[in-house]
Amino acid sequence: MDISTLCVHGSEDRTNSTGAISVPIYQSATFVHPGVGASTSYDYSRVQNPTREQLEKIVAKLESGVDAIAFSSGMAAITAMMELFKPGDHIIASDDLYGGSHRLFTHISMKNGLSFSYVNTADITAIKNNLRDNTKAVFIETPTNPMMDVTDIAAVAQITREHNLLLIVDNTFLTPYYQNPLLLGADIVVHSGTKYLSGHNDTLGGLLVARTNEIAEQLRFIYKTTGACLSPFDSWLMIRGIKTLAIRMDKQQVNAMRIANWLLTHPKVKAVYYAGLPTHPGYEISKKQARGFGAMISFKVDNEITARRLLENVQVVLYAESLGGVETLITYPMLQTHADIPQEEREKKGIDERLLRLSVGIENVEDIIADLDRSLK
Repeated sequence: MDISTLCVHGSEDRTNSTGAISVPIYQSATFVHPGVGASTSYDYSRVQNPTREQLEKIVAKLESGVDAIAFSSGMAAITAMMELFKPGDHIIASDDLYGGSHRLFTHISMKNGLSFSYVNTADITAIKNNLRDNTKAVFIETPTNPMMDVTDIAAVAQITREHNLLLIVDNTFLTPYYQNPLLLGADIVVHSGTKYLSGHNDTLGGLLVARTNEIAEQLRFIYKTTGACLSPFDSWLMIRGIKTLAIRMDKQQVNAMRIANWLLTHPKVKAVYYAGLPTHPGYEISKKQARGFGAMISFKVDNEITARRLLENVQVVLYAESLGGVETLITYPMLQTHADIPQEEREKKGIDERLLRLSVGIENVEDIIADLDRSLK
């Protein structure tokens, strides 16, 4: 079955006797036992809920995993995943990460005894040079947030297999529609379901997808113990969003390609970071490991005044946190997504007062370009 068809039909519950096309919302915290020691497979919604189970099944199928687990947010998913590790363990992570992940690792995980090496994971040698006897995992985003660096997942997977490490890939930007890290050798895939999977900026959610039953069982135990489960209604919203994932992603990518090329021509734009541009350093790797380039663009303008004027004057484009919805959103990473990263570290990666990040939506692309052009003047 083609992945676009799976997005539409993969969540259908054929065991439902009503014949409802839309998965029912089982808004129940607890379930009746048919007898002593007997269960309907549902006991308490923190452990499992029928609506959430349908979401998990479709995401597992889309990512070719054995199991998917839905959390109340992307950060809740990553927080639970970090419980796989113990004090003294070392993790290699991309040096350009979503600020929330960096904040979790720096202020919570390190407090709990873990250590991290942040490297450019696009550089395979840098990963090898940072391996230690206590290294347990490599955590990557590809493309990264916000500088759009691309990492060769299969090449990193070869290293992690040789050293018996976990490879964890945050696949939020490309989604399973464009990229399947598990098929390239990853062990765990992370999603902020808030973004493209939901697609409408109306719910929070996160997912972990496991390659093996062993990893899935460990994550399930952590999940039921720590309790950050996704609610039935939010699970339903995400199921509904996934039905249009394919057409949204394709439209957003077409718009993004057009906008990226337009930005290259604008006199006030000094750099454009988009994996779909042939000049991008990761362009060939992207073509090899993904079916698309996505719709996330970062770009640098000539000075801070231009950046702030753009943010304050856009009308079609919305100045807001988050990404992946049908609306085009623009963010200022320095003040928003990456505000908690020390200035020196931010600027070393190029996250400064001139950098803006664009999540391209499904509007008419001419309207988006006209809005950006007017606001840049």
